[in-house]
Amino acid sequence: MVPTIIVHGGAGDIPESRVEGKLKGVKLAAVIGQRILSEGGSALDAVEAAVVSMENDEYFNAGYGSVLNVNGEVEMEASIMSGKDLNVGAVTLIKDFLHPISIAHKVLTDSPHSLLGGEGAKLFALEKGFTTVPPESLISQHARAALNSFLQHGEFGRTEIGMDTKSDVGTVGAVALDSNGHIAVATSTGGMSGKAVGRIGDTPQIGSGTYADDYVGGVSTTGHGETILKYCLAHSIIKLMENGKDASAATKMAVEGMTKRLNNTAGAITLSKNGDVGIHFSSQRLAWAYIKSNKLFYGINHDEVFEDDVSL
Repeated sequence: MVPTIIVHGGAGDIPESRVEGKLKGVKLAAVIGQRILSEGGSALDAVEAAVVSMENDEYFNAGYGSVLNVNGEVEMEASIMSGKDLNVGAVTLIKDFLHPISIAHKVLTDSPHSLLGGEGAKLFALEKGFTTVPPESLISQHARAALNSFLQHGEFGRTEIGMDTKSDVGTVGAVALDSNGHIAVATSTGGMSGKAVGRIGDTPQIGSGTYADDYVGGVSTTGHGETILKYCLAHSIIKLMENGKDASAATKMAVEGMTKRLNNTAGAITLSKNGDVGIHFSSQRLAWAYIKSNKLFYGINHDEVFEDDVSL
């Protein structure tokens, strides 16, 4: 099996001033994840590492740079899933930690439960040795600008998009296939700017933001959370593949079907059990990158694919 990783950095109306930073971020994340795969590492470790890289990057709506709720606070969520045994770990309403995806991975490996939230997730993380950070250290200027824009203009539901060039951000995700044929998916987000305190979106809900099954493939989604969770977008793509559609066709069919039915946009990245790639978005842009056979492919606009050689 040829180890393969694909990552995304969020779908939305991304302004031109943010394109370069987003592409740089997804390319770096793909290289970090692929390096683990090329050394014989697991798909789970690869997707976690790729997402951790983007949680460190203020160009994305995850970890540092997460958007703010209506009270000006960060409340993050993340999920990770193993296609080998369908085991999952997810967290929500995380405030005091830099890497929600790493806590989610620990839920998968060390908890009898699948989804922990709020104070319970914090207690679990502390018990497992994670270190808290000052909540304000997670807040970027872009996130503050996005909230101010929301408070001034009242346009609710802006997850990946901003009213100006200072407030664009994006959910992150990764899907990997390792040399043993196992698939894993990880997704992490700060949610939507100006959201209600305690709001939970699609990202920690398995089947909506994340799904992996070694018998079929893996999917990570991004976009309008309430719409994605109503449509169970990740699992919708998996079911189409299970019924014979290839990764590309299934991804396009489900994303477009969701947008037609519910009139909101989203994007998704998909890997089949054979390593075939699917990428589709009904939004204006989606930052993505994948590595296969020492080639790095990436893009952000519709019908756009760039290619670079990559050394790991």
